[in-house]
Parts: sequence; C-alpha cells; structure tokens
Amino acid sequence: MKKFTSVSDVKNLQEIIKKALQIKENPLSETDKGKGKTIGLVFLNSSLRTRLSSQIAAQNLGLKVLTLNAAQEAWNLEFADGAVMNGDTVEHIKDAIKVLNQYCDIIAVRCFAGMKSKEDDVNESILSQFEQHAKVPVISLESATRHPLQSLADCITITENWKEERKPKVVLTWAPHIKPIAHAVGNSFAEWMQEMDVELVIANPEGYDLDKNFTKDVKVIHDQNEALKDVDFIYVKNWSSFDDYAAMPEVQENWMLTNEKLENTNQAKVMHCLPVRRNVELSDEVMDGENSIIYQQAKNRIFSAQAVFSEILNELNS
Repeated sequence: MKKFTSVSDVKNLQEIIKKALQIKENPLSETDKGKGKTIGLVFLNSSLRTRLSSQIAAQNLGLKVLTLNAAQEAWNLEFADGAVMNGDTVEHIKDAIKVLNQYCDIIAVRCFAGMKSKEDDVNESILSQFEQHAKVPVISLESATRHPLQSLADCITITENWKEERKPKVVLTWAPHIKPIAHAVGNSFAEWMQEMDVELVIANPEGYDLDKNFTKDVKVIHDQNEALKDVDFIYVKNWSSFDDYAAMPEVQENWMLTNEKLENTNQAKVMHCLPVRRNVELSDEVMDGENSIIYQQAKNRIFSAQAVFSEILNELNS
C-alpha cells in the first residue's frame, strides 16, 4: 500500500479486515516495525477519535508521532495556486508540505469540506495538494468527500458482529441536525459497503440524495420505516443536500432513530461515527441501549489505523 485515501487503495478488503482483527487480539505484535520512522499527523480541523486512535496506532508500531494542529499552531495557510499573498495568509500549503516531506516518513492529514464551493470540495482542493506535493505516503484522516479510516473501522465492526451465513442487510439512514454537515462519512460508508458482502440500502428524505459517484446503483428509499424493515445494521448519519449544495431542505417527518423504530428491524445493531448530538440525531434510549455498537466502532478506529499504518510500513521497509 503506497497511500491510503479511499477503498481503491486497498488491494484486498477482507485481508485488511482480517489483519485489523489480528492486531486487535495483540496490538503490540509489531512494536519494532516503525522504529526509526516518523509519522506526521496534520489536523486542519477538530478531532477526538481520529487524533487519539491514530496516535495510539502509530505508537503501537514504534513510530515517532508528530502532531500538528495546523489551524491553531501553524501559520495561516494559503491553498490557492497563483495567490498573491498580501492578506492574512502567511505560508502556502505546498511550501508547508515540502517541509513536512523532510521531517516525516508518512504524512496523515485531516481536512473537512469547506461547504462553500461544491467544485472545490468534490475536487478535494486540500487533500489533492498533499497528494501532489508530498514525496512520502499520504494517509487521509478524513477529507472533503471521504473518511476511509472510519469506513474501515465500520467494516471491521460489522464483521465482528455478523456470524450468519446470509448477507447482512445494512441501511445507511439520514438523521436530523442543526446545521449543514458534509458528505464524507455517508459517501465513504456507501463506497466501502459496496465492497463488502452485504445488502445495502440508503434512506434519506427527498432532496438529500448523496453523490451518485459514491452511491452508484445502491437503492435509495425516501421512507425511513420502509428502509428499516428487517435490517440487521443501521448506520445513522446526517448530511446536507448534495444537489443543492450544503442546503438543508425542510423535512416534515421525524427521522431521529428511536426504540420504537427498531421494533421494525431484525434486532438491528446501531452504528454512528461520533460525535453525535443526542436527542437530535439519535435518542438517548438508542445510544445507551443494548442495540448500540457505537463505542465498539470507536475502539476499532485504533485497529483500522494500525492495519493501514502497518501496510504503509511494509512498503517503506521493502
């Protein structure tokens, strides 16, 4: 593995899931693998699980970890090519990346969608610059359109919780929110589930369909109760409109998941990437109930990161 920004960078999904589960059994099995190498974790946005799980995963492999909260601790960055930097920006992103190349053996970066320009977000205006200017492997800790380490953790979690012979039925369901939320988690989950042996449907209100480049031919249902019928796993996430970019079309129905709605399922396990706005996206009764595997997901963020870092180190050490 030479980089990790999407499921297309994974040669064999089942093999990396298996590797992650083996790491979970013995997280310190490769403590010398990263000896003498440094990973730079660059955060352009807030983070809890991604930051801590990445640090733990790197340390478990013996990597030295440099963490940069770029939005607070670095110079104001300029991202536009050809910019005349006579304003608030002090350092161009390509200059920063060229310095990071000299300090780090691996660069991992987290950046969100700006939610202002659809073109900039779809074209990954920030992550693409890291891919263009980095001379070392680049790992996405989330980007404008995808959250691949989260999605790998989701695949691991579903694998752990499914032991039947038939394909599990999985629904990705939209949830309410107080502000426009980016599409990265929804896009990524849809993309990765299409590489898993599952039956996937997406449930969202009219006006909230995700980008077809990610959902492809996955069935989209605009009635949540219909979508939840007999499902085995429910992934709850909010996102704003893609077609009317970053808008929040009015929704009359109540899309918050409750125990009453779970009665329509096959005792479905409930998933969410966190953070979650309780009693807006998810009710307390579901978050804290026996169907929730949300904290198991969060723990698996360590092992998804460690499996990816280990594969990258295989390439560097070869």
